[in-house]
Amino acid sequence: MNNKLLTKVMFGAVLVAGALGACKKSDNPVTEGPSGPDAWDRKYITLTAAIPDGEGTAGNGGTMAYAITLDQAINPNFEVSAIANGYGLRSQRTARVQGSANGNFLYNIQYTGTDGGIFNKYKVEGQKNFVDTREEVNTEPILGSSPRWVVASDGIGVGVYASTVIEASGAGAGADFIDVKSTAKIAVLNLNDPQITRQTEFTIPFTPEQTKAGYQIGRIDVPVLNAAKTKLFIGCNLSRTDPTKKSGVNATTGAQTWTSGTRELGTATLVVDYPSLSNPKLIYVDPAISKVNNHSYRTMTQYVGTDGHVYQATATSGSQILRISSTTNEYDNSYNFNLKTALGAANNVAIASWRYIKDGIGIVLYTETGVAGGYIALVDLNARTATKLVTDNQTDAGFSGLTAAQNGGKALTGTFGQFQHIGLAGDYAYVPMTPNGVDGNLYLINWKTKQVTKGAKLKNQSGSFYLGAY
Repeated sequence: MNNKLLTKVMFGAVLVAGALGACKKSDNPVTEGPSGPDAWDRKYITLTAAIPDGEGTAGNGGTMAYAITLDQAINPNFEVSAIANGYGLRSQRTARVQGSANGNFLYNIQYTGTDGGIFNKYKVEGQKNFVDTREEVNTEPILGSSPRWVVASDGIGVGVYASTVIEASGAGAGADFIDVKSTAKIAVLNLNDPQITRQTEFTIPFTPEQTKAGYQIGRIDVPVLNAAKTKLFIGCNLSRTDPTKKSGVNATTGAQTWTSGTRELGTATLVVDYPSLSNPKLIYVDPAISKVNNHSYRTMTQYVGTDGHVYQATATSGSQILRISSTTNEYDNSYNFNLKTALGAANNVAIASWRYIKDGIGIVLYTETGVAGGYIALVDLNARTATKLVTDNQTDAGFSGLTAAQNGGKALTGTFGQFQHIGLAGDYAYVPMTPNGVDGNLYLINWKTKQVTKGAKLKNQSGSFYLGAY
């Protein structure tokens, strides 16, 4: 098996990576040859769990994986211990794991460390048996060593990176703000024959008035292709620096800093043409509807609906699901699904993770402000209704990642804070529910009948939690 490794240099305009790549023979080739696409029926549900790092920080030390059959998944007497008996996916920090449509492959781009930015592909063989196909791709020259990426469409992975630089009148204290520039990088990966097929870098297209007012985007994430595969929509962390209010100097660089400014622009999405990755533009929802960012944290927030529209959650702090029109590729300001309103919740709620299923039905994991726990709801995006479901341990503080102040001064990292993926197979959604360091279960939700079934037991350990099903 040949590794497709990109030379570690910075690339300019859009180029086909095959002309740039350098090949290297793997020390451990897979005997059956290149893995190809996922073309056979689902055999397994793979569960992933985060483990603590060497200093004991919960969920910060890597990711374990364990695959079970559908019969095992629904059996409450079957016990899974992915942390003790699973397969360690390559990544120094918690892996950003993605899965193929039928669950027969896992994909990951390693996060931080010496091999940060290296793409790996695994064939799922059941239990702790995962075959590393050794079809490695080095995305680090484009995306850095801590890349943000997802499966943007079947067989297509997209990684993105953004950064900002403030232009000032001088290098030290007392300098005046002049302007700010935000830069985006995008890389497209063929997941069936792993290689980078296209990449680009450009200045994010704010207007001159917006940048001089301090608007910037320092992080982008969760790219998704529209149904026609002509547009790529990328979630944005939109912020604003107040050019008139200096806040001191950077302790490391000595450079002047400014406070955050009042934001007037609504939730923003970066859009580029596909496959050319050209013609970048920013689209905004009406700020009266939402100003909450949509770039997420390790969980997908955007899905193409059965009706062709893109449905986008303002995760992981907002309560809304917005819609981008399939006909205009702009926000549909006539549509606004608010989970708090749909649930009739007394407190503000935040969408931690969600997944569109079919025909307007989705499943949402959410938390409530100031309330310990993590909860599941089925939503109907057409009727704009929500049904709260019941699971064991849902009021456990280990789900929600409460702040230290909310948790009696003790810092707490919850599984919902890093939750990455909800599994789907047939009429069921698969959700592992384990508070930090506490045993739990895999829950199967029949999205047609709303019936909740408590499935396999999930054994846990201190500083660990299950954070995905594929």
